Amino acid sequence: MLKSVLKSKDIQIRDPFVLPLEEEGKYYLFGSTDKNIWGPGTGFDAYVSDDLSNWEGPHPVFRPPADFFAEANFWAPEVYAYGGRYYMFATFRRKDNDRLGTAVLAADLPLGPFEPVSAGPVTPEAWSSLDGSLFVDDAGAPWMVFCHEWQQIGDGDICAVRLAPDLSCAAGEPVTLFRASQAPWTTPYESPRYPDAINYVTDGPYLFRGEEGVLYMLWASFIDNTYALGVAKSESGGLLGPWTHQPEALYRDDGGHGMVFRLFDGRRALAIHAPNRTPEERPLFLEIAERDGRMVIAGPLLG
Repeated sequence: MLKSVLKSKDIQIRDPFVLPLEEEGKYYLFGSTDKNIWGPGTGFDAYVSDDLSNWEGPHPVFRPPADFFAEANFWAPEVYAYGGRYYMFATFRRKDNDRLGTAVLAADLPLGPFEPVSAGPVTPEAWSSLDGSLFVDDAGAPWMVFCHEWQQIGDGDICAVRLAPDLSCAAGEPVTLFRASQAPWTTPYESPRYPDAINYVTDGPYLFRGEEGVLYMLWASFIDNTYALGVAKSESGGLLGPWTHQPEALYRDDGGHGMVFRLFDGRRALAIHAPNRTPEERPLFLEIAERDGRMVIAGPLLG
């Protein structure tokens, strides 16, 4: 069946993640694609482009099997080429305890179909966790970096846990990298569900290396109840930090949950969704650059 060709403004998506495949000259766009992502989960769709402007799709890349562990809140799929296959890290709300967790799926092709690799989430069963992201350290060991959710602990954490070589399960205990309130740019989130609590949100961590090997992390939170994106830097150059924060948010105009990828011309691009309101969220692509040891937005990209 022929798929539609769409502009970015036509695609409702949250948590956009771009997998560039240079050998194909194609960009693969994944994200939270249910029309009502706060309700029952349908699965994940993807889109394909050669210019970040015209997208062909949607392609159904994951639909849950009948015995799947979750049926709601299918969020933030990230797809990586790893070990000769394509691995998806995605968040789901468990049926058994109603908590969020990130599970691992895999496929032989970037458009799937993706099938579960882990037996449920690889994040701790007792935690409400989300937005797991793959990081491979200098020794070649895989880790998941994820959020311990603010709704459970108030001051949200960014954590890391080492994974088994096949990514099917955790291979150690989680380590806390930092808390949301430690960043100078965040402010408490005023939640109508928790009106008497002081909450700091962590959302959407993503790690990448700068030109000189500096390890950076994108992550999202709120400024005066407006969604925003910040940057942290590892002072040791390794995953365990310590992590310091750029004093100002990288993007604060009601957008976030970012990731960084290389354009085929060598420039770095930032993908976020904006605004942070359903059903208005759309993918936004910006050029990002490293200047004087900091990440900055260099300007818009076509899309």
